[in-house]
Amino acid sequence: MKIAITSDLYYPMTNGVAVFAHNLAKGLAKQGHEVLVICPSFNGKKHRVRRDGVTTVYLRSIRFPFYPDQINKVPDGKEFLGLPLPRLAYRHGLWITVDPYMEVKKALNKFHPDVIHNQTAEMIAVAVRRYAKKYDVPLVSTGHAYPDNITSQLRLLKPLKKPLDAVLRLYMASFLKHSEYATMPTEMAIDDLVPKKRKKFDVTVEPLSNGVDLAKFGPGKVPERFYRKYRLPKGRPIVLYVGRIDPEKSLSNVVMAFAGVLEEVPEAVLVVAGDGTDRRHLQDLTQALDIEKSVKFPGRVMPPDTMQLYRVADVFATASETETQGIVLIEAAATGLPLVAVDAGAVRELCQHKKNGLLCQPGDVAEMTDALVRILQNDKLKKKFGEKSLVIAKKHDLNNTLKRFVEIYQEAIKLKAEE
Repeated sequence: MKIAITSDLYYPMTNGVAVFAHNLAKGLAKQGHEVLVICPSFNGKKHRVRRDGVTTVYLRSIRFPFYPDQINKVPDGKEFLGLPLPRLAYRHGLWITVDPYMEVKKALNKFHPDVIHNQTAEMIAVAVRRYAKKYDVPLVSTGHAYPDNITSQLRLLKPLKKPLDAVLRLYMASFLKHSEYATMPTEMAIDDLVPKKRKKFDVTVEPLSNGVDLAKFGPGKVPERFYRKYRLPKGRPIVLYVGRIDPEKSLSNVVMAFAGVLEEVPEAVLVVAGDGTDRRHLQDLTQALDIEKSVKFPGRVMPPDTMQLYRVADVFATASETETQGIVLIEAAATGLPLVAVDAGAVRELCQHKKNGLLCQPGDVAEMTDALVRILQNDKLKKKFGEKSLVIAKKHDLNNTLKRFVEIYQEAIKLKAEE
């Protein structure tokens, strides 16, 4: 089958959409399908690359300076008289396309896809939807985001957040609606975005896990050199977070909860791995709480080191309220870690309360502190939760996701032929 995957976000960016689209493309190519990826370039220039059996067309792009590119390290903000200046722009801004239709058209006409699988609702998606309609190409769409993923990043829009969220919700839903078939990573994500009366939505929206390659994650021994490389302590309980360090992840709540953990488990260490716009704020917060010696910020940790990072931890913690699934939660569970998270978004499908972890109320720092302490001080409970995490993770094997998407592509082709 000839499959085109289109996305405004793509690897080596470090976010769920980019990682999933990359895993999907490589996985489908490994199965013998012809795969074309269309995404913005990361140097502004149009070019084409062939790697891992996947042809990637990078479209002409420009910098959007109000959001970091999620590839390069986010530099510390400037100060004036000891006070931080508001960050209005980033040197390494996000690469975006402005009017990509002609380039998208040329790439797709050359490839002649049997089906197009779109991952985002930005400019490339607009062009793809137009192309699919004009040339009668079956279109499958996957919704990965909540409106809050966008509006929480642009602080200048805070006064308009509620009405913008409402508009974005309708806009994101429309991209699912104008496909032959649509998916979102979880049932809860669908319930949040799609009207309750789905029969009036005109298209099937199926919950389908993003999945991870379970062969790459699992419990195991960590080599000494890994501890040295990232300056991590050995023999001390470690609370871990991996992912983007941006405002909508609510990581300040994890940091404040960890300050409470130190009162009960003074030898504990918090590792916050990743980068983003909120990193400087979190570092300042650890100093204000006088816990900076117990909190590590190793920066962005990339595969294969990511697997080892999960293995050094005792528990994975997140306070994000905006997850449509959370690939890092699957990875942590697949490594056999207990999870502590908040009961918001679609997190509870992966962090199942009192089964493989503990769910807290959003914003309840004291409850998160108690949950972390409870796991760190109870080896029996930690083992029980970790074993259940392994069972839950098995349901999210990337191979199962790939198999189902191939079936969905075939269904979309059939539906288009019946129109």
